Amino acid sequence: MALFALGAAVIFAFAIEAMTGFGSIVIALTIAALFMDVQQAMMLLVPLNLLMTSVLAYKLREHIQVKVLVKQILPPMLFGTLVGAVLTPFIPAVITKLLFALLIIWFAARAVWQVSPPVMKKAAQQSVIGGAGITHGLFASGGPLLVYAMARSGLDKAQFRATLLTIWLILNSLLTAWFLYSGQLEGQINDLLLLAPCVLIGALIGNYLHHKVDQAVFLKLVFITLLLLGVLLCLSALWQW
Repeated sequence: MALFALGAAVIFAFAIEAMTGFGSIVIALTIAALFMDVQQAMMLLVPLNLLMTSVLAYKLREHIQVKVLVKQILPPMLFGTLVGAVLTPFIPAVITKLLFALLIIWFAARAVWQVSPPVMKKAAQQSVIGGAGITHGLFASGGPLLVYAMARSGLDKAQFRATLLTIWLILNSLLTAWFLYSGQLEGQINDLLLLAPCVLIGALIGNYLHHKVDQAVFLKLVFITLLLLGVLLCLSALWQW
């Protein structure tokens, strides 16, 4: 039953990432955390993310902003992701769940009320991107902080989408390699094979919506839903605590 629910979450969340360039793991993990362990869900969602980002990043390769990626984003993101991955075993599951819920609430509330991010100096922007790396190492969900840091980067819609997809492809490839090396993916292969078609369905839906649906209205509804889920997840974590 949990795997069926996760499959539905994967279709919904991966459709959103195919449409916007971010959000698949943060949304799927928020839903999954209501009925399964966050770390267990992350072990499945990170490798699954590679199936979609590899195809879309290749398809949109002409829009990838390599200079921004290499000089501005990857160095602090890689360092932060390493820190987050190292910290993961030392943080209790209930604390992880609560921190993740608070991150979701902040991200969704900001998106719902369209709070414009302040113009950041380079040092502040690099710090926020590093923080995005840490949250990516902890929850495979660095999108909220990275989107916040890059909101005024000057990239157009296509460039933003393609560059973000490339970041997740690189970072999630490294995380998957770490999971394999540390033995955390043992026993997960059957579940990954069962969930793989859900990624394809979500990617096809999201790519269609990217060209056909008003993105602002659609995302508003998504973020309202995400905000409600974040509040529910926070209450659940506090109750367990």
